Amino acid sequence: MARSNIIVVGGGIAGVMTALELQRGGEQVTLIDRWEPGHSRAASTDYNRMIRAISGRDEFYTKWARESRSRWLELQAESGQRLMYECGALILATEDHCDWEDATAGTFDRVGVPYYKFSQAEISARFPQFSVPDISYALYEPEAGMLMAHRCVLTGIDLFKKFGGIVKRGHVVTDRSERLMLDGKPLQADVIIVATGAWMSDMFPHTIKPMTTVIGVNVIYTSTPDGSEQFDLTNMPCWIDHGQGSFGLPSSEGSGVKAAVVIPDRIDLDNDERLIRKECLSRTRSYIRRRFPELVGEKVVDSKFNQIILTPDTHFILDWHPEHKTVLLAGGCSGHLFKHAPVYGEFAAGVATRKFGTADRFKIAGRKKLSPKESPSGR
Repeated sequence: MARSNIIVVGGGIAGVMTALELQRGGEQVTLIDRWEPGHSRAASTDYNRMIRAISGRDEFYTKWARESRSRWLELQAESGQRLMYECGALILATEDHCDWEDATAGTFDRVGVPYYKFSQAEISARFPQFSVPDISYALYEPEAGMLMAHRCVLTGIDLFKKFGGIVKRGHVVTDRSERLMLDGKPLQADVIIVATGAWMSDMFPHTIKPMTTVIGVNVIYTSTPDGSEQFDLTNMPCWIDHGQGSFGLPSSEGSGVKAAVVIPDRIDLDNDERLIRKECLSRTRSYIRRRFPELVGEKVVDSKFNQIILTPDTHFILDWHPEHKTVLLAGGCSGHLFKHAPVYGEFAAGVATRKFGTADRFKIAGRKKLSPKESPSGR
């Protein structure tokens, strides 16, 4: 069987894992990005990302996360690069604000995900870093943890090239009909997969922009206390704190403690500098004082400003363009795609080669907003 000529536009984690899966499968793939792989504008940048199975009542993503965990560990063994740390994840359930966590416990029981349910007293005894007077209980997923995001992207690129994939630099745009263009000429291939993250919204103003929202997320890294290992990944888990609209990761490889209070922020993807806002810095510091008293007075040592493209139901996008039949749109991260990337890439490769159709939840049409109780991301 003749190999297909496939182009993947976008070298973030979704594009890289899709390109790698296709190249492994015998296709000839060219990956095109505007900047160097792993560049700081990408949503896939930053040091680390959380990997956890918690998805409320949604068994689909719960199973995908578990399968992806195995795939990341396989990629780690294959590449010889440290891609994942299994430090666990603590999901804090605020009093009278526990719908997502309650639903997750039931899903874990049905799917068979290992977890513990800790009372407020047990949280304090097991993880004294956390101050939890407002917490009803917590779910602890011991096989969750963190992915070293930047390293994951670069490792995927290296493996892709090892299997014969081609990486090129170029700025792909669209014309008024949303036809893909490169250097003033139509981009042509048997299949073109567009995985440009938040840029997909402006590239497809008729198809994608009306159903998505692009927001910025401010993240800060706080130094750990002098002489203390308490906030290192060997002693502290990742966490999600829905009641405070926050999440974070322990210090890894000297990064400091990562924390974000999710305040949706506007961003001009091409013109805004990637600097966090002062008001967000103040809000996040206030959260840290409340949740981690022993970090009071510690200095901010780094910061990141990332972007997320949200769909109404926080399901991903993986569907053919309604007018350009060889163009497959892949993305809609909604803040929870990175951990799923190996399985998402395999699925996208199967759709791209017409081995099967896409899932209904990934189709462009028919999207509607879900309540936090129904949403797999809890948003």
